Amino acid sequence: MNLVEITRALTTLRLSGMAQAVEARLLQAQAEKLAPLDFLSALVNDELTRRSDSFIQRRLKQGAFRDAGKTLDGFDFDFNKKMNRRLVFELATGGFVERREDALFLGPPGTGKSHIAQAIGRAVIQSQGHRVLYREAHHLLEELAESSLEGTRRQKLDALTSAPLLVIDDLGMRKLPATAAEDLLELIMRRYEKASTLITSNRPVEDWGKLLGDNAAVAAMLDRLLHHAHVVQFGPRSWRTKGAMELRSAEFAG
Repeated sequence: MNLVEITRALTTLRLSGMAQAVEARLLQAQAEKLAPLDFLSALVNDELTRRSDSFIQRRLKQGAFRDAGKTLDGFDFDFNKKMNRRLVFELATGGFVERREDALFLGPPGTGKSHIAQAIGRAVIQSQGHRVLYREAHHLLEELAESSLEGTRRQKLDALTSAPLLVIDDLGMRKLPATAAEDLLELIMRRYEKASTLITSNRPVEDWGKLLGDNAAVAAMLDRLLHHAHVVQFGPRSWRTKGAMELRSAEFAG
């Protein structure tokens, strides 16, 4: 077989990592006088790397992040120095997902809760390979309310329950359906000690009863959510306020 035939055969066998690298590896083998086993090892590693990269990209796409490019490296921790930076990086290792623990990010709008939540979701995918789902709270609860009307509630809850990490972002930012408390309680109860849930909110937990309109349901939900939870307080300074002020200053100076 010549190189073209070998490349075609590798592609047919769904070894596209090898197919893409085989010509370069042959040239390397000739130039460096690689032993056959070293050449084969390098080629197999090329395939494993391609499959790993492809797997991570699929997981990131499945996550449906609002801003998939958010990372911890892209966050200025010095802006709010009181934030528990050590805990944030500990969460990013994914250990809390392995232990089926939860996390709660609280603080004013614009303080970086969504950024960090999505960055942690991305890190958990990259370091652990876990499936992560991201949902904005109002979209999630609207989906559950609609699924009840459409007769697909069980399937929807099963899909949301099965993810090792579910990120529920911006609870309290928008008006929620009348069934929000009941739906969120059922979801948390299903995931309790079976999978990890990370919730971000601009409202303190003391306000959640009023926010969701059902004090009893919220109390039951928080009892479970906070049992094994890591709580990170964000703020008090807002990134968006800072940016707006800087823009006004620049316009005034101009």
